[in-house]
Amino acid sequence: MSTLDTPPHAPATTARPSSSAAWPPSSASTPDPAARTEPTARERLSRHVALFGTLALALLCLGWELWWAPVGRGTLAIKALPLFLPLIGLWRYRLYTFRWLSLLVWLYMAEGLVRSTSDRGLSAGLALGEVLLSLIVFIACAAHVRQRLAEAKARATSS
Repeated sequence: MSTLDTPPHAPATTARPSSSAAWPPSSASTPDPAARTEPTARERLSRHVALFGTLALALLCLGWELWWAPVGRGTLAIKALPLFLPLIGLWRYRLYTFRWLSLLVWLYMAEGLVRSTSDRGLSAGLALGEVLLSLIVFIACAAHVRQRLAEAKARATSS
């Protein structure tokens, strides 16, 4: 099929491979995503720490803004809502979720650091708790991502 035969809306590079080439490509060249179905003990541990740390951080944010030391009418409690989104992805071992959560928790870390130095009393203590939980979640997510990538690299080099 020449470029003159292609329709005007299709790019010239969309020509199908010749009949002698296998389409779709063989599975030997692409890794099988279902090859490993059981997580290792270290992956389970880092997943559990990230999952329960995220849940604890969300509950801390809700309790802080609604009951323990609210600012205003408790409208800052909506800051906890993004922390409920990754819970399903963490439960299902979604690597992408671990990656973006490790970036998201830095917002909570920054808020905790600012409020721990500017607030007084119970609010300053809760802010330090937020800093600690954010750090725990980040370390767990980073460890999980490193473990999974190292294992994938080891599998790729062994096959």
